[in-house]
Amino acid sequence: MSLSDSLYQEVLLDHYQNPRHHGKMEHSDLHQEGVNPLCGDEVELFLKLNADIISEISFVGKGCSISQASASMLTDCLYGKTISEAKLLIQEFKGMLLEDKISNFSEEYEDLESMEAVKKIPARIKCATLAWNTLEKAIGK
Repeated sequence: MSLSDSLYQEVLLDHYQNPRHHGKMEHSDLHQEGVNPLCGDEVELFLKLNADIISEISFVGKGCSISQASASMLTDCLYGKTISEAKLLIQEFKGMLLEDKISNFSEEYEDLESMEAVKKIPARIKCATLAWNTLEKAIGK
């Protein structure tokens, strides 16, 4: 295992063991459930909006460390962002995993780069993108 793989693994484990913005949200403006039928992973997203800004975001779910860490990263990155910024981040994240595009995340989104290691295990890409696909459904393309 290379040093970068080890660092990425640490980031994934940290988000899995200490999820950010975890918990159900009462009176959310947007709510969406997502399920990976292949493995049974589940994620539920809750968003409160102030005009076009994600003023609060949280998730609950169950499943593998990759799906849950990815949901934690998503909520951490999008708190306080606009819907337009969320759509761009979805494109960039999914492009990295599904289209093999070079990740070019700004420093504020550097944890997302840890998910690039998932490409080495193609069967787990659906785990990593579950929360992102769920968010995409919630906010529309």
